Amino acid sequence: MALPKGLARFNRVVTNRVTGPFAARLPGFAIVHHIGRKSGRPHSNPVNLFHHDDRYVIALTYGADSQWVRNVMAAGEARVRTRGRTIHLVEPQIVHDRTRSRVPAPVRPILGAVNVSDFMVLRRRS
Repeated sequence: MALPKGLARFNRVVTNRVTGPFAARLPGFAIVHHIGRKSGRPHSNPVNLFHHDDRYVIALTYGADSQWVRNVMAAGEARVRTRGRTIHLVEPQIVHDRTRSRVPAPVRPILGAVNVSDFMVLRRRS
């Protein structure tokens, strides 16, 4: 179970506007840039991003049915801005991982406390 959708709406309107400028620079955070699958408009969302082996992992704190997740899955790609650089990621996959093994050990209990066990796994475009 992910965080409540009401919290997602509040974050979209309030919190994301405050944290957005910092999320592209802080470790463990990123801004995912994607195109609306229906509107064709560009969108961006702050996310928790981690590097695991040769892949990038995004914690799906609001679940796999969030609009941005659907947009990235439909497009098969996204650009993320993290630590001041932009990375083009492709081949998104949704992974259910109750052990949270793809994220750093210090982050696992935090995600566990909010019952997050779904992740988007992507690879960097060659």
